[in-house]
Amino acid sequence: MVLNRWNDAEAKKFVDAAGDDPADRELALRVYTSRLIGGDLTLVLHGGGNTSCKLQRPDIFGKMQDVLHVKGSGWDLGVIEAAGLPGVRLAPLQELRALDALSDEDMVNLQRANLLDSTSPNPSVETLLHAFLPHKYVDHTHASAMLALCDLPNAEEVVAEIFGDRMVCVPFIMPGFELAKVAAEVYEANPQVEGLMLLQHGHFAFGDSAKESYDRLIEHTNMVESWLEDQSGQVPALPVGENAEMSSHAGEILPMLRGIIGDRNAAFSGDRDAPMPVMSLRNGEDVQAFLLRDDLAELSRRGVATPDHVIRTKNYPVLITADMLAEGRDAVAAAVDGFIAEYTDYFNTNNARLGGIKTMLAPTPNLAWIEGVGVVGISANAKAASAASDLAAQNMNVMTNAQACGGFFPVSEEQLFDMEYWSLEQAKLGKGKPPAMQGRIVMITGGGGAIGLATAQEFAALGANIFVVDLEQSALDTALAVLGTDHGGIALDITADGAADQAVEACIRRFGGLDILVSNAGAAWTGEMTDLSDETLRKSFELNFFAHRNFATAAANLFAEQGRGGQILFNVSKQAVNPGKGFGAYGLPKAATFFLLRQLALELGPKGVRVNGINADRIRSGLLDADFVTERAKARGVSEETYMAGNLLRREVEAAHVGKAFVALAQSERTTAHVMTVDGGNIEAALR
Repeated sequence: MVLNRWNDAEAKKFVDAAGDDPADRELALRVYTSRLIGGDLTLVLHGGGNTSCKLQRPDIFGKMQDVLHVKGSGWDLGVIEAAGLPGVRLAPLQELRALDALSDEDMVNLQRANLLDSTSPNPSVETLLHAFLPHKYVDHTHASAMLALCDLPNAEEVVAEIFGDRMVCVPFIMPGFELAKVAAEVYEANPQVEGLMLLQHGHFAFGDSAKESYDRLIEHTNMVESWLEDQSGQVPALPVGENAEMSSHAGEILPMLRGIIGDRNAAFSGDRDAPMPVMSLRNGEDVQAFLLRDDLAELSRRGVATPDHVIRTKNYPVLITADMLAEGRDAVAAAVDGFIAEYTDYFNTNNARLGGIKTMLAPTPNLAWIEGVGVVGISANAKAASAASDLAAQNMNVMTNAQACGGFFPVSEEQLFDMEYWSLEQAKLGKGKPPAMQGRIVMITGGGGAIGLATAQEFAALGANIFVVDLEQSALDTALAVLGTDHGGIALDITADGAADQAVEACIRRFGGLDILVSNAGAAWTGEMTDLSDETLRKSFELNFFAHRNFATAAANLFAEQGRGGQILFNVSKQAVNPGKGFGAYGLPKAATFFLLRQLALELGPKGVRVNGINADRIRSGLLDADFVTERAKARGVSEETYMAGNLLRREVEAAHVGKAFVALAQSERTTAHVMTVDGGNIEAALR
């Protein structure tokens, strides 16, 4: 049952915040109900759906004109603002109904030409459908229940059974001018209806107020859910949850699959250093049950619940069975190659139908159905991979409900291809140059500390996905709040037995693998060597040497499984080459880590793994807290600022400078066994 979350008090807050202008106050209610819709994953996922309202606003001469505010491209209903509902002059849009045909290019151009604000985003590809309907408020969603109904072979009969004359069906037509005309004609032949069911596509509801349209949307969805439950005993569920047992097998397959797909993408693009994809795993209860179906192989080639999914998921998943997993890498690679061959044939056949005008996208899968593991979204970054896996989990749920109620029959392969390679759909994905570190997965130990978090921010700013490892949960939570939801992490003691393997396994479950390890965590124990206890020295070695070695070993093993190289970056310290009085407990293990770096570079270089490090000095971090800085400055008879700038450049070195240095090493493609000093100039600590 979908909850109706309308709240009069909350609605009033939106209206009051909009000011006194009547149109702005109406638009505020459109924003409010759009957020209610977008915030409910049973209704829309990842930017899906669109909403609109029709208002009157004065033009530059003060003459009132009708305006359509409709969701803009790139906005998500769940967090939409007024700016995400650009205003378009309504009259020119409605005049288009008189045309017999209209190209997509002309449609987009006319819509942009009639924007009230030329800097606004492109209006939705379904703007004309909103414009041609007479209602003040129009809502469009892809609720799981509605998709199960839309894809039934007898959907029109079922719609009539559930809704009587309150709902009418529209045949499948790609979004745009033709669909808008047909939908308007269907409505005008049935002006009593409260909504439209777009077969094999989704649901429209409308009304004369924001509340009426939203209420109808929720009521319609719940009516369909009740029917599905009566017919099959199943209710469409959210694509959430995790099965610990299934997830425990992720480390056995995801890095291998990631490496295989990375190899194929590199071959397709001609770039041998192309990044591997990022992965997102879903294996909640509904996914588990689906992967046990007897008709799994058949359903894997049936298609997607709504064509809107295809730009993120492709037409089909690659199906990896338990038998393939048992046989190993060659069998999994064969499954991927089979998908590539199938997709290439799909492209060639349909591109020939269109006169050979399209250019093939990378033919590797965007989804994997893996028996005993789950459904895996595969894409260039964590956000896109997560969207693909969420949509796939929803698709499984839709298939389950539809199969139980008459059969799952989405659009044809030809229609799916037209949607996948439709220029207006591809535009949603963006055509700009990808960030320099997109696709790279970076694990940072001590990632909640000053240097660790600064390093994480530098990598994230270039598009990398970050996995933070820190001792304290509070530090981890703070770091992830700074970095954002596209990143992950784990809180653990990195000196504990098995900690490195545990962290790597968690990173695999979150992103599918690893590309760069920044082994950063450390702490300084002080004291004269002749007074230092064995216990203290051993504790320092556990953190400042053995933890580095253990994480490097775990990362190297994972890199070998992926088969496409990798990087290990150590935070070493100037202490490794320039001892400081009373810092022997810190310097000794750091010197050992310095040698470890060179040894690993020697051994791992032939496997394509680069190993480098940073020697930093005098950074305000856990090692140099405020009391320490104050004490040292006082002992030298200088200010804190002078003490921190005690280098050749006479400028303080900050954590961000270390982070930038780590990024520079990560991007130095032919550099290994190198240690870079980041100390503002300290001749005593110079390596050469």
